[in-house]
Amino acid sequence: MRDDTFGTMLRAARLRSVLTLEGLADASGVSVRAISDMERGRSLPRRSTLSELMDALELDETERRHLVQAAAPRTHQVPRQLPPDLAVFRGHEDALRTLREITEQADGQSRHAVVAAVCGLAGVGKTTLAVHWAHRMAERFPDGQLYVNLRGFDESARPLEPGEALGGFLRALGVPSNDIPPGAHERGLLFRERTATRRLIVVLDNAQDTEQVAPLLAATGCLTLITSRNQLFALAATEGAALVGLDVWARPEALAALEARIGADRCRAEPEAAADLVALCGGLPLAVAVVGAQLSAGPGLSLRSAVRDLRAALPRLDALATGYHQRDVRAVFSWSYRALGPLTARFFRCLAAHPGPAVTAEAAASLAAVNMPEARRRLRELTTASLLSRDAEGRYVMHDLIRAYGGELVEREGDDRVGAEIRLLDYLRHNARSAGRFVSRFPTEAAGPPTTGVVQVAVDDREEALDWFRREEPAVAAVLRAVRGPRLLRHRVDLALEWVGYNASAGRWTEEASAAREGLDAAFLLDDPVAIARTSAHLARALVETGRADEADEPVDAMLGQLPRLPTDHRVRVERNVSFLRGRQQRHEEALEHARRSLAIARAHSRDDEVARTLIGVGFCLAMVGRHEEAIATGEEAVPMLRKLEDRSGEASVWDFIGLAQQRLGRLQDAVASYSESLRLVEEVHDDYLRAETLDHLASALLELGDRAQARTHWLHAAELLTGLRVPRAATLRAKAEAAG
Repeated sequence: MRDDTFGTMLRAARLRSVLTLEGLADASGVSVRAISDMERGRSLPRRSTLSELMDALELDETERRHLVQAAAPRTHQVPRQLPPDLAVFRGHEDALRTLREITEQADGQSRHAVVAAVCGLAGVGKTTLAVHWAHRMAERFPDGQLYVNLRGFDESARPLEPGEALGGFLRALGVPSNDIPPGAHERGLLFRERTATRRLIVVLDNAQDTEQVAPLLAATGCLTLITSRNQLFALAATEGAALVGLDVWARPEALAALEARIGADRCRAEPEAAADLVALCGGLPLAVAVVGAQLSAGPGLSLRSAVRDLRAALPRLDALATGYHQRDVRAVFSWSYRALGPLTARFFRCLAAHPGPAVTAEAAASLAAVNMPEARRRLRELTTASLLSRDAEGRYVMHDLIRAYGGELVEREGDDRVGAEIRLLDYLRHNARSAGRFVSRFPTEAAGPPTTGVVQVAVDDREEALDWFRREEPAVAAVLRAVRGPRLLRHRVDLALEWVGYNASAGRWTEEASAAREGLDAAFLLDDPVAIARTSAHLARALVETGRADEADEPVDAMLGQLPRLPTDHRVRVERNVSFLRGRQQRHEEALEHARRSLAIARAHSRDDEVARTLIGVGFCLAMVGRHEEAIATGEEAVPMLRKLEDRSGEASVWDFIGLAQQRLGRLQDAVASYSESLRLVEEVHDDYLRAETLDHLASALLELGDRAQARTHWLHAAELLTGLRVPRAATLRAKAEAAG
């Protein structure tokens, strides 16, 4: 069994490291009992726990990959997305009592979703409180916990779109990516449907406003916990949310929290200095946590010395202050930062350039241009110092106040922020190119080597590729939105183009539309006709596939506007792309005109490969405008050329439109044979989109022949494939199946 395999591998790694169960528990922070259960095959770890174990064992990258593979669950698990609970949670007793009363409503027969919004200033502990309470209540909500950082107040990126958050929730609930609808409204309906019979805790962290969170509310019987710096009065009015105000700690609470971190004896030995420390922190939990972490790392440091150092730390918090309680928090960060070694300090500053909600170890190493072992050491140091935390996926999270402080340090130290951003963009682009070999049918342009210092992740199969893409999805969206500057324009365009294949294969058309828009904006600033044409084509395709074909005119016009400036091969592709898009808009005469222009350019420049591929579009358009014999002749010309190129996907498309022409000429048996040949070729290239198209055409021919049952089967199969790709036309095919009886 896979559980036993993981347990055996974990035990072997522990023994190689000459660690007892207790030794590994001390080094990782994971309990002896939990490690013992894993080694005996009784449980599998969540990703964050596994990361702690692998870090403590100091495994190399190959060993880590093997252990991650062994720990992957074989079947869908109950979602466990919560970040780890704080081991030394203290204070906020009034808020906890309020949350207990609110939670009791979810245990009853309430007809409404139970929603609590924890509101307060930055760093006051809203997330810590919500996550702590969710962990305490987990057993009472056995169907799992969902968590998302909505980035409502992220200075470097726009807040997370509700549709994107819903996509992550639906995947965690076991909905395949290809079954997730493209629109936020439809995703919301599906989310409420999937949660209607479940008892879940949903944590919506760092929300901007009511409009952002309202679509994310789960159904009756679930508990939704929201955190926000804003008082969500509208949510209370419209959704009956209970508002839980959170303020800084009173002095006794702050002292109790400091004692929990550094020991009561140490505080009792210097009570006045302990009181001064929490006063300098303004009672802000984030500041107390950072001070406590530094004092824990220096057990010989007197509290009186710490007070003196803090008072001397400059500059003060003026620029970050959102209320008088925070006036000295920058001093706390400064004191913690000064305790770092120079290499870790530089590493910390590099991380501040990452705009996403969380950073993987590989992305962090790329930002700082260090190798993986060093990156993991620096990440452990920063986590120990409470300047970073871990999420449920094992990624590293930096509080937005700390990121803002790190950004100030970058400016003050004169670091090359743009260089770090280039390495991040290159990491996301080049690894997407490598992983894309296993998931994408789109060819990519030749690319040079990545910038020095970029980590190249080893990917050997489709599952590893998909895992990498899924872990970096949020980062790519944030980077494309937030990373700006003239030196980065080319990198932004290249990144958007390199993720097209994954987005298309996963049916992430809504996300692709957003990425393509960002890429197109950068392409216009570069005034690069090739980049404008390529990103426009992808944007138009994404709009068509999300049911917004009318909106595709603008990017199509942008493509056509670049024609006079393009080299021959790109002019051929632009005309061919426009032909495809006009066909999707049911403007078949225009589509034929553009296909013929593409063919004429290819023939004039003796590009046999482009001639062969352009004949496909010409033949299809001829079939759609009723010139069936010409369509068949065009297809017969294209087949031997495509076979010479070993282009099975192209040949499959030819047999599909030949079948279409034969069917419209009344040669139904010939049409069925042509469609069947197309399907045979499609099976070889795993092209679900073309398979669905051909099944649709085959079903219509079979219906004409009187085989209603087989026609219905093919339409249902086609609808399933398009649903998997999140293409709205799936509903049309499903309706055809129902009509066939």
